[in-house]
Amino acid sequence: MGNVFTRIGEKISDYPLFAAEWEERAQEILPAGPFGFLQSGAGDELTLGQNREAFSEYDILPRVLRDVSNVDTSIKLFGQEQSMPVMLAPVGFQGIFHSQMEIGSVKAAAAAGIPFVASTVTSASLEEIAMAAPEAVKWFQLYWSKNRDLTASMAKRAEKAGYKAIVVTVDTGLLGWRKRDYRNGYSPLKLLKGAANYINDPVFQELVPELTEEHVREAILENIHHPNLTWDDLLFLREQTRLPIVVKGILHPTDAKQAIELGMDAIVVSNHGGRQLDSAIASLRALPAIVKTVNGAVPVLMDGGVRSGADVFKAIALGADSVLIGRPYVYGLAAGGQAGVSRVIEDLRTELQLTYALSGVSCTKNIDAAYLIKR
Repeated sequence: MGNVFTRIGEKISDYPLFAAEWEERAQEILPAGPFGFLQSGAGDELTLGQNREAFSEYDILPRVLRDVSNVDTSIKLFGQEQSMPVMLAPVGFQGIFHSQMEIGSVKAAAAAGIPFVASTVTSASLEEIAMAAPEAVKWFQLYWSKNRDLTASMAKRAEKAGYKAIVVTVDTGLLGWRKRDYRNGYSPLKLLKGAANYINDPVFQELVPELTEEHVREAILENIHHPNLTWDDLLFLREQTRLPIVVKGILHPTDAKQAIELGMDAIVVSNHGGRQLDSAIASLRALPAIVKTVNGAVPVLMDGGVRSGADVFKAIALGADSVLIGRPYVYGLAAGGQAGVSRVIEDLRTELQLTYALSGVSCTKNIDAAYLIKR
């Protein structure tokens, strides 16, 4: 059990221990605009709240008198080892939260042995992120561009830089109604806080010969929203890269089925952290039906509302192969840079290991729905 028991009795550091405390620390540090952008959801934030509430609908039904002296939380996805079924989700604009931006986050992920998913709208370019932590398993999250050549260029750059999968987000054809951002008058996109992957792209440079702020802003805003995106476009992406393609933003079982039929390699059950369609189903509630439809054909991941080791355990028991965390680690980044992200990850690891052991589970593959009871 290693670091689980050695952590007990540690002197408590100045870092928070509860997810809510990390959020409070970030709020103390960040201006209203960046904090609101990170913390808030769309509309009346019903889905934002439901993502968390869904986890409380399940209780763990533990087993006892099982040998849990050696707990192994590791898994393998696409042949890539990760130390636990947790990944750092794509969160853009990390330069607005801390000067170490994505560089701090990817280094923390590398040290923890879990994958880092880099957003299209990062403050550091995908190449800079890759060079900062060459040992990390990195995936690249792709926001579709209206210009297909630009979409293809970013996918090819990610493959060349050593990323191991392309995560194409399909639920952002239009931006959700994010009231707090409107109230704060804050848009990191318009402030060019996530322009690094664009201004360093050869196709974008051809589209925008004069890289003035005004021209760059106009070109990004013209390309990043794609209400005309269809399944046929994913076939185009399949032609551009040899990497596995992960479709992020699936909530309906029929969409999951179609993704598989088109040869996509994995699915992320996600409502974009409650930031797109308010009143959309909570990710955890959508998960079982999609797992049933997929029936093991491809890996199924999920994000939305994951805050604890028990949350991770519940998602795995309902059929997820891994989960992604977003806000929790970015709160850590805001509070302490790379060290803050590492602390969030390691506290989550400790809790997850204990959850495995106290539930009577010694490895991830042994977790199933029999360990849960719905209230």
